[in-house]
Amino acid sequence: MEIKPTWKMRRKIIVKAEDFTNPAYGCRPETRTIRDYLANGIMNLDKPPGPSSHEVVAWVKRILDVKHAGHSGTLVA
Repeated sequence: MEIKPTWKMRRKIIVKAEDFTNPAYGCRPETRTIRDYLANGIMNLDKPPGPSSHEVVAWVKRILDVKHAGHSGTLVA
């Protein structure tokens, strides 16, 4: 049996199952509005030195006019 290099191997896509997702449980990412991202998303923010993470969260809540926001910790380099 001849062993072929991977770039010469013939490949095919295998689809195990086709399915339908009820639109009541979400939408495609490209159809989400900015408001959807703000309400249900994650923002990656590079905090400057000086203000505490708690302060930055308070600023974000005030600037974006959202009720809930938080941080997952601060990394120290």
